[in-house]
Amino acid sequence: MASDLRVVIDTSVLVSAVLLPRSVPRLAFDSVRRSGRILISDATIDEFESVLRRPKFARYIAEIDRLEFLARLVELAEIVEIRDRIAACRDPKDDKFLELAVSGGATSIISGDRDLLTLNPFRAIAILTPQEFVTRDRATTTNS
Repeated sequence: MASDLRVVIDTSVLVSAVLLPRSVPRLAFDSVRRSGRILISDATIDEFESVLRRPKFARYIAEIDRLEFLARLVELAEIVEIRDRIAACRDPKDDKFLELAVSGGATSIISGDRDLLTLNPFRAIAILTPQEFVTRDRATTTNS
């Protein structure tokens, strides 16, 4: 995908990318990391950290390793200041991803959340599942 790729990745996709290194969410994450910019905000960082600290994930990966992933994400991602408040999603907790995408000039949101996916596209921002993103990325790379 083009170098102007600016992507919001929702919390559940990021958690899957951390816990399952050979998963489609991890492929999507790695693709964005190689080809564009991951956008994050204070609200999305806080939610991701809170979820990563859940003890139930210890059977997959140690908490220290989960938090190191978070630290690397914060280092490589672009932290966006939210300028516009949005109330468009049927689950208000997901509005933070729409706010991030709009404020950060995102080209895509990667999510497995039906509450977000039903809004595709949102203000000309594609909302894709990890599989759709990976498939689109491969097609774009092949045609380049």
